[in-house]
Amino acid sequence: MENPNIAEKKPAILELEAGTYWWCACGKSQNQPFCDGSHKGSGFTPQKFEIQEKKKVALCQCKYSNNKPYCDGSHKSL
Repeated sequence: MENPNIAEKKPAILELEAGTYWWCACGKSQNQPFCDGSHKGSGFTPQKFEIQEKKKVALCQCKYSNNKPYCDGSHKSL
């Protein structure tokens, strides 16, 4: 399997409303950290996640987190 593109070596710190979101796993989306369909034709699929109430989150943009879609600091070792 191919490795994902590193979109950024830092998390996207966002305040998200309650709802369903699709996190980009391939790193090719122009709408980071969210999926825009750029993965089509690759072995990657976006990851669905839900937020129950408005809150601040740190979403992974390096695509190597072990806690996807959330940042776990893995970008520091890339």
